[in-house]
Amino acid sequence: MKNKRKLLLSVLSVFMVFTMMVGCSSGGNTPQANEPAKQGEGTENSNSEASKSDVYELGKEPLEVTFFGNYGWYDMPKWGKDPASKWIQDNKKISVKAISSGGNAAQKLQTMIAGNELPDIIWTDRGADVERLREADMLVPLDEYIDKYPNFKKYLTKDHLGMLRSPDGKLYQLPNYYTTQPNGNAGYAINKRIYKDLGSPPLNTTDDLYNYLKAVKAKYPDVIPFETGLAKEGHGVDQIYSSFKEGNLTFTRFYGVPDGDKIVSIYKDEPFRESALFVAKLMREKLMTQDANTQTEDQIKEKAMNGKFAVIAGPDPFKYISAADAELKKKDPDGGYEFIQPIAKAGLDRSKIYPGTYNQLGWNVALITKNAKNPEAIFAMLDWMTGPEASMVENWGPPGPDGYWNGFEADGVTPIFNKDKYLNDPGPLADINGVAGNLVWVGNTVYMDNTKKQMLSQLSPDQIDFNTRWQMEITWGTQADYTEFLNWEPLPDSKEGTIRQSVRDIWTTARAKAMYGKTDEEVLAILDKAHDDSMKLGLQELLDHVAKVWNENKKAMGR
Repeated sequence: MKNKRKLLLSVLSVFMVFTMMVGCSSGGNTPQANEPAKQGEGTENSNSEASKSDVYELGKEPLEVTFFGNYGWYDMPKWGKDPASKWIQDNKKISVKAISSGGNAAQKLQTMIAGNELPDIIWTDRGADVERLREADMLVPLDEYIDKYPNFKKYLTKDHLGMLRSPDGKLYQLPNYYTTQPNGNAGYAINKRIYKDLGSPPLNTTDDLYNYLKAVKAKYPDVIPFETGLAKEGHGVDQIYSSFKEGNLTFTRFYGVPDGDKIVSIYKDEPFRESALFVAKLMREKLMTQDANTQTEDQIKEKAMNGKFAVIAGPDPFKYISAADAELKKKDPDGGYEFIQPIAKAGLDRSKIYPGTYNQLGWNVALITKNAKNPEAIFAMLDWMTGPEASMVENWGPPGPDGYWNGFEADGVTPIFNKDKYLNDPGPLADINGVAGNLVWVGNTVYMDNTKKQMLSQLSPDQIDFNTRWQMEITWGTQADYTEFLNWEPLPDSKEGTIRQSVRDIWTTARAKAMYGKTDEEVLAILDKAHDDSMKLGLQELLDHVAKVWNENKKAMGR
């Protein structure tokens, strides 16, 4: 999930993609003409115009901020050492000091709470931790600031605000990578050389996929026909599940699927059962990764670099094949990888097959704690960070005639790009982007995507980097909006939270065993037993909780 950070269309030329996307926006390709700005209208109160003297002015004085990323894996880049944060430090007088989790975020957070040593900002998942901190009166409500500052007010929609509010009706959290446009990296990709050598057969249906994988095995005995990635996390096998079900939004997150306004057990969902049989068949016939549940990401990357699989599916194949694509092309101009449209079971509408989902609120939030000496200054910083200037600095580097962009048009929103710099010296930009993922805490996805399209619309397809090309041609347009299911996770110490842990253990074991089932009957028996065992432990109570949250969300969003 933590790679949810990076962000629609059918397979057309990139130029056509740009033309369609730009033509569909009401104001051309300028970022200010995006939908969130429109939807955000009306969130202001009639008295929301604040005088300049009433708002905190960034840069008027040094602002020192403490920041804690509530993840064991998260390590904030050293502030001021990369071009973007150095520019912010020099021009806005902002210094951010990271507090390390030491690899154990939960323990570190608890220690800070106990010692009343919370930082100014906590960056964490929505849900249990947010509500615990709120109930302990440790968070600053942000409603009074929203109307005083320009950017969240403009770009957050009513739906966003409604979904972010806590049970007391107040706003305490600001989302990362929020959007109203599809985004995401999930999907199917193929090894171009192998596909061409086998005659470029159709890959539209699950039958097509099966026959192709058999052909790969016959001609390339040293190649894995179907690569899953980390199957123990659902990678690859979740995408196969999506191929058997139109409009699949829930995947396997809470072991249930919608049925009317209820949520019922996934183990009895016919498309899921079909997908489990398909996966087991691939495993039995050695058409997929045999160590799918135990392999590491480094092993997958090594296979990608050597062209040792024919098809890969997962929530983010880019992480394995982007660098490998460039490497393979050095040896073979016709080599490398490319994405394909999602595969569907015969008879299903392929346009309704979603190998991944996105949600309009990203995957985590920034909180301002009551330990902050000047919470409004912290809010002003975050509001600026979600606006045009900071979005450009963090993702494109400092402005200037020698940079990738050089200020804005008269509207103050549309950036002026340096195309030649982008084409002739892309190396520094790759470094900037590599850091941005860990420094963009309140990412304005629509603005960032639209400005990127603005830049890339000036280029030919072969001048566009691998990730962006396939995101724009395939993956962004094949993700489903999951927003209405957000916030379903129960508190860990609640009854539903306890049930969730128990049924999750059953799920993890059953799915792994089913993958290696020797017959269809054995696979289905494993699923049926997992269903029965889970129901005895209260699975339906958990699913009823999910259904309650889901229906409340739909009501809040007017769906």
